[in-house]
Amino acid sequence: MLLSITTEITPTAWILASIATFIIGLSKAGIKGIAVLNVTIMALAFGAKQSTGMVVPLLILADIFAVIYYNRYTQWKYVFKVLPWMIFGLVIGVFVGNEMPEKFFKIGMATIIIITVGMMFYWDRKKDKNVPSHWTFAGSIGTIAGITTMVGNLAGAFSNIYFLAMRLPKNHFIGTAAWLFLIINIIKLPFHFFVWKTITLESLTLNLMLLPGILLGFFVGIRFIKHIKEAFFRKMILVLTAVGAVLIMLS
Repeated sequence: MLLSITTEITPTAWILASIATFIIGLSKAGIKGIAVLNVTIMALAFGAKQSTGMVVPLLILADIFAVIYYNRYTQWKYVFKVLPWMIFGLVIGVFVGNEMPEKFFKIGMATIIIITVGMMFYWDRKKDKNVPSHWTFAGSIGTIAGITTMVGNLAGAFSNIYFLAMRLPKNHFIGTAAWLFLIINIIKLPFHFFVWKTITLESLTLNLMLLPGILLGFFVGIRFIKHIKEAFFRKMILVLTAVGAVLIMLS
């Protein structure tokens, strides 16, 4: 089994997968908004649907590193507010993911992200810095994030919007997101194993072989994020999230 998976993958696919895992490490270290790149690159290497399952164990490994490093900053109240809605959306995604036209899904999701990022820029320019407190905000963002995380591992943009709206400081943002996605990605595992069948023993073997890329990306990301100031971090996430939405639409 190990022999077949290592001999059948082309050199181009290995290079693309290595780049994608490096980006996963960067993203989980705190450089949010670039995760859409790893999704796109892995889809190019292994195909859209198959890559969704292949990426999940890699995300979990990177989430574990992030949880260990940023655990002391976790704000659990924000996790508990959005987590039930993400699980709800995830279940919806399990059953509608195979039926939804991919082009419609991408355009719709990218449009929502761009509109919401625009709203975030507007809120940042206002003198009133109150955060959204009505349950419908966490409910709508969480449900959409749950659907998109199951269908395409693309919930990062919506979680970015949610945590930015809550005005979490840089390290609290990263630590809270780390726990949220560790929990969600673990919940996704059995659906990929038993329903979509996109995770196999061979894909898990490949995941282990790609682990160094995650470690390198996480280390580089940690070094980089330490030098980013709070105000710039917020603007960087908004810009990268908007750019990611455009890439989703064009991919």
